[in-house]
Amino acid sequence: MGFELVVLGAASATPTSNNYTTSQLLKLREHYFLIDCGEGAQKQLRRSKTKFSRINHIFISHLHGDHFFGLVGLLSSFHLLGRTTPLTVYGPPKLKEIVLTQFRAAGTFTSYPISFVVTQHKVPQVLVETDAYTISSFPLKHRIATTGFLFKEKPLKRGLNKAVADSYGIPVCDYHWIKDSRDWTSDQGEVVANAELTTDPPAPLSYAFASDTMYVPETAEYVKGVDLLYHESTFCEDRADRALTTMHSTAKEAARVAQEAGAKNLLIGHYSARYRDFDQFEKEAKTVFEATLRARELHAYKVGHHGVEVVSLAKKHADEK
Repeated sequence: MGFELVVLGAASATPTSNNYTTSQLLKLREHYFLIDCGEGAQKQLRRSKTKFSRINHIFISHLHGDHFFGLVGLLSSFHLLGRTTPLTVYGPPKLKEIVLTQFRAAGTFTSYPISFVVTQHKVPQVLVETDAYTISSFPLKHRIATTGFLFKEKPLKRGLNKAVADSYGIPVCDYHWIKDSRDWTSDQGEVVANAELTTDPPAPLSYAFASDTMYVPETAEYVKGVDLLYHESTFCEDRADRALTTMHSTAKEAARVAQEAGAKNLLIGHYSARYRDFDQFEKEAKTVFEATLRARELHAYKVGHHGVEVVSLAKKHADEK
């Protein structure tokens, strides 16, 4: 078990010939979630071999263009591809107005229903809750209203120790009660403790997305103990003054949040185009928080209980050409 994060874009402000702006695809419990949708996101989705039909939830952190300018194009492509499945988009209050204004101006309609859920930028908010996971937003501190997103798995049912169950002659029809953490009672009144009949399920995993934001201690409180934290690191320490002015973070500040949160792993990105060597970000962050990786576009970060495995999708895409 585990989840997979595909980095589609990791640059800030403007796309370049080599880099795309912020967008990520999270695969968790058989569901696909698109987080931010910078310009060119759908091209990167195609390169990553993602089925568009698997995406039913899109989360937009804020209304700076490098985080949502790819959204209208993607929604239009969904229509042109014949989508009929409902889609839910979560984002700031003005997002719905922006999208529908562009659709009206172009005489565009969609073949599928779109629901817009407004995120609250001042307080945490539960956005989605199912039997398998919870998705919530939390406030970030940037120049405009911005939210981060927290994805948390819910615990799985306990595993059945079939050898022990068989030794007590427990019928198959009672297995589901046992997996629901109940003791078992025989026809003779003998009670067998659930702990003897079951094994612990894997611990639930979690992912937090924090971009764009300046360093604030409160962020760590919202993402306590996450298995993977993505935190923007637009600048290195040589431009710490610029980070403060623009309300962004440095790599070291992102690492500080991970450290204070007790996160297991940190992924940094949202690099300024002023830099040519992105490895510099990772090196600086690791002086504060060793378990740091830098976001690489068209790479999958597979998160499990034994750490993070990084797989290049770009190489796979090139090999299949």
